[in-house]
Amino acid sequence: MRTESFIPSTTLVSPATTADPAEVTTRAETALLDLLADPGTRVGVVGPDGSRTDVLVADLRAAMSVAADAEATEDADRQGGSSPLDVPYLEASPWLLWRRRVGWLAVLFVAEMCTGSVLRHFEDELATVVALTFFIPLLIGTGGNTGTQVTTTLVRAMALGEVRARHVLAVVRKEMTTGVLLAACIAGLAWVRALVLGVGGEVALTVSVAIVLIVLWSVLLASTLPFVLRRFGVDPAVVSGPLITTLVDGTGLVIYLSVASVLVTQLGG
Repeated sequence: MRTESFIPSTTLVSPATTADPAEVTTRAETALLDLLADPGTRVGVVGPDGSRTDVLVADLRAAMSVAADAEATEDADRQGGSSPLDVPYLEASPWLLWRRRVGWLAVLFVAEMCTGSVLRHFEDELATVVALTFFIPLLIGTGGNTGTQVTTTLVRAMALGEVRARHVLAVVRKEMTTGVLLAACIAGLAWVRALVLGVGGEVALTVSVAIVLIVLWSVLLASTLPFVLRRFGVDPAVVSGPLITTLVDGTGLVIYLSVASVLVTQLGG
């Protein structure tokens, strides 16, 4: 997407060299907002080639709105696991929609195949304690939802310039702390749900411990993957809900059934 600079043709402020930087910034922002408040004001637009054209603020607002809408649409498409469309939706043919969606869908399908492999690996544990299967959708669904919440917030903050690569440790600390609080709350609900179903204390404990580990793993994955993708030049917006859910499905099952193979065997045997 082509980016242009918008430079007001009027001098906003002329601060003294000894003025406080924070005060200068505040005055400049206020003056700029006042300038752009009048739709009839003309500002200079400098294009990529260095040429300058005077345009009305009203036209400038319209152009910026169109650009913002296009950017939001592109991010929404990527977060849904689909490549952005180059034409309005109603003008897109089924063939174009297929080409934009099949790539990610195939990748996610292959990744989901790992889930079946995990279930097959732990089939003895599942056959021994059938009640473990009752909680599989609950656990991996919670992990996927947790990761999606993190990436939605983080990708938006990165797009706004609020979060940069140097903030990765701060982001991980913040999200992991939040994850501990969320995990404790959800684990309590999982314990109650397991007891209500009458599956026994060992299964209830297994579910509660597993949900804590799955939530924390999902938070860690979702809070670091956008930085990794950006480091390799990939748009963090591709860390979509479907992708995070797929990653957590397989790894969440490994966590859950590994915990079950230890706790159920120890407590029940």
